[in-house]
Amino acid sequence: MARSCAHSPVSPFAVVNFDLLKSAAAVSCLVGLACVIEPVSANSEAEWRANFEREPRFAAEQTSLGVLAGFRGLAADLAWLRGYMAWEQRDVAKTQTSIELAAALDGRPLCFWINGARIIACDMPAWEKEALDPTAVHDPNLLRSIEEKYAGRALAHLEKAMRRHPRNAALWIERANIEYGRLHDAAAAARSYRLAAESPHAPYYAARLHAEMLHRAGRSSEALLWLKELYPRLPKHIEAACSDVVLGRIHALEDELSVPMENRFIASGEPGSHPIGL
Repeated sequence: MARSCAHSPVSPFAVVNFDLLKSAAAVSCLVGLACVIEPVSANSEAEWRANFEREPRFAAEQTSLGVLAGFRGLAADLAWLRGYMAWEQRDVAKTQTSIELAAALDGRPLCFWINGARIIACDMPAWEKEALDPTAVHDPNLLRSIEEKYAGRALAHLEKAMRRHPRNAALWIERANIEYGRLHDAAAAARSYRLAAESPHAPYYAARLHAEMLHRAGRSSEALLWLKELYPRLPKHIEAACSDVVLGRIHALEDELSVPMENRFIASGEPGSHPIGL
């Protein structure tokens, strides 16, 4: 009598064949990635950017890789690995092509988006500055244009991430870090930190940084109002909420703005506070 398949032992050949399939897929991914990355990054930078911004072309390339391998996550990891190799060589075109390809193949991991944005915004301008002629390294306008160029690319990368991960606090925080750290735009960073603070599962510090950016943008009254509205909502038993820090910042802003004593913020439990209703 034929034995039921449900009770048949797993053939060792099935395991071996599956391992061979995975290995073949990995090799195919590498070949496919080389076919995509090398020709694109071999163009001049202007041609490369023009080609790369054509979403349908790039979508077709990533689809062909998906058909080739069938493992998008594996293909994305290998694209990232190729990007790391290009990063070690300080090759801007290959590094960014690999970053974008990894995120396009598998947009679920935030690390492709966030780490990629950091590499584009911080490492790539440093590479370009190091390659400058010695007479050009003291030109502030040139250095600023380099920073702005790569910050713009990093923000464009994050824009794609936000379409894939809407209302994600970590992405808004990364955007704010680039806006202030690379572009020195406190007003833009304030907006991004606010959107981060209003996103689900936002860290407490995003709301504090929103107020700090408002202050640095010369909008101290708005910063004070924000903190006064924030403080009552903070859990006093959670250290990360830093309610005492927020209260101290409120008092400091009141001093800076010369707020009259009778109009100053008094938190519950502070001297001079009264129970609600009295």
